[in-house]
Amino acid sequence: MVRRGQALLTTLLSLYGSAVHAQTAPLADHHQHLFSPALAALISPAPPAVPIAPITASDLIVLLDAAGIQRAVVLSTAYIWEQPTRKVDNAADKVRADNDWTSQQVARFPGRLVGFCGINPLKDYALAEIARCAKDPNLRSGLKLHFGNSVVDYHDPAHIEQLKRVFRAANAAGMAIVVHMRASLTAKLPYGRDEALIFLNELVPAAPDVIIQIAHLAGGGAPGDTAADQALDVFIDAIAKDDPRTTNLYFDVTGVWPNEKSTPREAAAMATRIRQVGVRRILYGSDAATGGNLTPFEGWTAFRKLPLTEAEFRTIAGNIPPYLR
Repeated sequence: MVRRGQALLTTLLSLYGSAVHAQTAPLADHHQHLFSPALAALISPAPPAVPIAPITASDLIVLLDAAGIQRAVVLSTAYIWEQPTRKVDNAADKVRADNDWTSQQVARFPGRLVGFCGINPLKDYALAEIARCAKDPNLRSGLKLHFGNSVVDYHDPAHIEQLKRVFRAANAAGMAIVVHMRASLTAKLPYGRDEALIFLNELVPAAPDVIIQIAHLAGGGAPGDTAADQALDVFIDAIAKDDPRTTNLYFDVTGVWPNEKSTPREAAAMATRIRQVGVRRILYGSDAATGGNLTPFEGWTAFRKLPLTEAEFRTIAGNIPPYLR
């Protein structure tokens, strides 16, 4: 849990950071989140569980410094206000307010943080919010979509048509797209090869001119997801065939690293998948350092347990997509 004023945490992370500096630290963390006070209160578990603390830009900078990471992509989590399982009054207003809060936080560290606008793409005001964010210098770099949180159904034609409109709008505004494309686990929506084909055939062509960064290596943020492997196979096949639709595809590996339950065989399989995608398409990310997630330092340390070569780690560490150049 990140809390301002935690001097001990800062000191420990600084010590950890010295070890990272001896290795090749990533130039950027491409998948980070902040939590406004209002949003932290919304997603905090009920007592007696420990509430989730807000995460500010200052908190994130401490974590980046400890990991020796220069920059981070801050993906607004404003879309959580419109999660279908939540019943929030005036949710649209709160989405806009949360995007504005993220913009204000990013503006405090303009040389280090880049903000992405967050929306539920299925809402009728989604295009208007994209247009509004495109005018904000702190959010105009990109758009964050979370298909699982928004309960996107790949087999609902109305959903796909709306997503095409969203992808076209982002493309027209020159906004990169970071997408958690895995369908909702809680809603038990189908996900795998068929859904990845829909994504590649229907959605990717709607945004041909901007980077599309597929989060969590097409999964949900944890290793061992068979459905994610099936989805990833679609992209691996297309990349191997030099399919022009894959030209602007990148994949972040946020959460996809060995844990205490991973076997050497599973770690080797993860490394193989990364090589099949191509290490030059792989972006490091670590997610918000709360709720059991690892810090940027811890995530990179865990990722380095994969059986990749030092040259491969250096390539991944140095990868910077066009939206950060």
